[in-house]
Amino acid sequence: MAQKIRVGLIFGGRSAEHEVSLASAVSVHKNLDPEKYSVLCFLIDKDGLWRAVASPLAPQGELARGAAASSFLPWGRAASGGVLEADVYFPVLHGPNGEDGTIQGLLEMADVPYVGCGVTASALSMDKALSKSVFRDSGLTQVRFRVLLEQDWARDRKAAARDLAGALPYPMFVKPSNLGSSVGITKAKDPQGLEAALELAFRYDRKVVVEEGVLCRELECSVLGNDDPKASLPGEVIPAREFYDYADKYVDGRTGFVIPAALPSALVERIRSDAVTAFKAVDGAGMARVDFLYAEGTDTLYLNEINTIPGFTEISMYPKLWDASGLPFPRLLDELIGLGIERHGRKRRLTDREAR
Repeated sequence: MAQKIRVGLIFGGRSAEHEVSLASAVSVHKNLDPEKYSVLCFLIDKDGLWRAVASPLAPQGELARGAAASSFLPWGRAASGGVLEADVYFPVLHGPNGEDGTIQGLLEMADVPYVGCGVTASALSMDKALSKSVFRDSGLTQVRFRVLLEQDWARDRKAAARDLAGALPYPMFVKPSNLGSSVGITKAKDPQGLEAALELAFRYDRKVVVEEGVLCRELECSVLGNDDPKASLPGEVIPAREFYDYADKYVDGRTGFVIPAALPSALVERIRSDAVTAFKAVDGAGMARVDFLYAEGTDTLYLNEINTIPGFTEISMYPKLWDASGLPFPRLLDELIGLGIERHGRKRRLTDREAR
């Protein structure tokens, strides 16, 4: 029998999306084929300490008591004297200090294979303001937006709000530039709502993106691959609230999903094509979920954002869309692990070639 691949599952993290990461890790752990993989589990607690734990399914108290693996490198010698090493690492971290290129940079420094996008794609995609500029240069249609820095807001709130109101109509969506899972996002319908929305968003980031609100359908598409990526069938999110916010995603569970979305075939192909274009624009690798807004009245497809470590919970769209496209969760994980190993192998061959 072939030797099992050792997968280092990394989850938790210091961001506001810590609990979402735990839920994603549980689903990944459940769907990794035990005949193919042995799983080493690394919890990053909210203080940034790495802990070796038996499983993400362990009770919270047991997770908190996990042996300290290292404050920096999990593959170094642990406090207990053992060496914790994997053949490939699988970060299931959402938000800052995980999805933003930081953990990817750590893994690159250690020269180990890992699942998902590299440093550049991760950092760029995490920053909504920067990624919007790249998408614009790639010819992808987006809603009108403005970027506001906290220092400019603090210097003259009335002037900043006046500038936004002059550039964009109400309602506006106000978002922290570097956060996911709809944390800190508000729909502002009037000047008072805009001020409250900016106050909330600036709790999470020094940079905020303000977007024009459009009457639209919310559509999502999953991308898989390295240099030759492919896109899944798109799905539709039908929020139970005014928009698909954090509570709707992870607390209430009343959101509706149509998978695959009921769309004309021509629109499906536009979505899949634009999803791949967005993925390539940020130099993506492994995986991403690409979110769209579709205005039926004008037949306009807007690219909303790209998520390089999408949710992997039982209700998450990324695995569900691939399942609807003929790739069930366990095989999807096989593909992702294979892509991570392939990408690292190609990089090593280039390094070896340079050395010669």
